[in-house]
Amino acid sequence: MRSALSIFSIVVIGLSAGCNGGKREVLTVDFQENQTLRYKFVSTRDVDVDLGGKKRKGSKAGSGKLEKSTESFEMIVAYQPIEVDPAFTKVKATCESVKIKRSKKNKSGRKDAAESLAGKSFTFTVGPSGVIEDYSDMDRVLKEAGENAFGSLSSKGRIKEPDMLEDFTATQWFLWDSVSSIAKPAKGVAVGASWESQMSVPDSMVLRKARNVTYTLEEIRESEDGRVAVINSVYSPAPKGDLGWPAPYIGKFQLSGPLGFFRMLSGGFNVKVLEGEGQELFNIDAGRSEGYNQHYRLELEARKEPLPNTRPKIVIDQKLTMQLLKKKK
Repeated sequence: MRSALSIFSIVVIGLSAGCNGGKREVLTVDFQENQTLRYKFVSTRDVDVDLGGKKRKGSKAGSGKLEKSTESFEMIVAYQPIEVDPAFTKVKATCESVKIKRSKKNKSGRKDAAESLAGKSFTFTVGPSGVIEDYSDMDRVLKEAGENAFGSLSSKGRIKEPDMLEDFTATQWFLWDSVSSIAKPAKGVAVGASWESQMSVPDSMVLRKARNVTYTLEEIRESEDGRVAVINSVYSPAPKGDLGWPAPYIGKFQLSGPLGFFRMLSGGFNVKVLEGEGQELFNIDAGRSEGYNQHYRLELEARKEPLPNTRPKIVIDQKLTMQLLKKKK
């Protein structure tokens, strides 16, 4: 994340030459005092679960049973700067609305735990470099919502139903990842330059996987609202997940349904394929992201056979979008 820099001036255009000989652009997020920014976040996921078993004729994955499901998360968040200082900026984020749609309802009939975020607010503090200095309040709100994913205790302990809380983390913790992951932000980046980062892979099964991201500043466009940096991104598997981002759950638990049973017996899932791409439009002059889209395909396979002659597989088609909601003129 980047801090508000309305009173902390940073040169926007560097004079040093980039790797391609072009001028460098310093990308910073600038929250103006008394100006609230609203963004709409959407996450949609198509999930195919191949539970394994005898290979079916004409099936590439092979299974005695194939389960298909879809789930979507839509949220509008308002960001209001409440403290602006050269060393840090404190922002209040309010989840104005949260809508969840799922092809398969939770067995208990309860709402998705992520819906409990509607109306909740949290604050976060960031420094001029964009590094999050204090995310404790975000973590608190997330863990409070996480408690809604569990029903009453049973003989099997705590059972977690599917939810889309990791989608909340994917949108909030990584909101300005493309900008804050620049290694030397004060020097800026030139058109054609690339840099690396890692982001989460949200899901309802607590897989805690990550994806490597390669960003490239593709071009600078002129618009009525200022110059816009077009930042492309390409995704690939990351060797390790759970890279320190906030988690919604505490303690031990099991997942509900047959997938939780197979996951427990198989020791988890390995990433076989992760590939995709995306694009973000970042307004350099206004100091804000105009929006992004991300799309990738993820293929997972059980680490070992949970039952004889079975090897569950999961294919996830994931799309994430963010859009700045501009005031009507």
